[in-house]
Amino acid sequence: MSAAVGAVSATNDVTFNPHLEEELKNNEAHDTETETEAEEEDDSKLDPDRELDLGPQFSLKEQLEKDKDDESLRKWKEQLLGSVDFSAIGECKDPEVKIVSLTILCPGRPDLILPIPFTTSSKKCLFILKEGSKYRLKFTFSVSNNIVSGLKYTNIVWKTGLRVDNSKRMLGTFSPQQEPYTYVLEEETTPSGLFARGSYSATTKFVDDDGKCYLDVNYHFEIQKNWPAKH
Repeated sequence: MSAAVGAVSATNDVTFNPHLEEELKNNEAHDTETETEAEEEDDSKLDPDRELDLGPQFSLKEQLEKDKDDESLRKWKEQLLGSVDFSAIGECKDPEVKIVSLTILCPGRPDLILPIPFTTSSKKCLFILKEGSKYRLKFTFSVSNNIVSGLKYTNIVWKTGLRVDNSKRMLGTFSPQQEPYTYVLEEETTPSGLFARGSYSATTKFVDDDGKCYLDVNYHFEIQKNWPAKH
């Protein structure tokens, strides 16, 4: 609409017409009102606070047994659930996730397995890494009772009170099974240099799509010029 107004203004032969100007203003106001209504409609679709009726919740066992007399529906559910270990299904409607271990993998170094639960001493150094070293994080966790949806890992790191890292990783959706799952993150490199050395504090969490937290720990670690001496 603004392009049309500009074209009229730039034409020297066109005489001023108050009715035309009023019509343009009315059309522009109508277009703006239409766009606002469209935006409000789109926002209403994305509003997270709007109530969504998901219906009654059932445990995975209840869902499977509810239609056990319907052969085709039962087979469809089993096919849909895929790798569900039926021996790991419980009566509880909520999934249960247990973080078995957190491990730091560094090339040429022994695996650094962090104890769970972590040390309760807030000032005790949990581990030491060499500056500029390559590493990967490996998570081992078990899932039981029900399917856990959208399991996420978050890690926030501070140094001298300033946040220096805020990592978030979507691990995925996992079905119950007796054997634990293993998830390895991509390779990263520790920072290096004089200002990178020293003590860090961190908070690590594992949370699902429903906001249920399965691990929330605070700990300290250090980055040094060299690897710690072996004892």
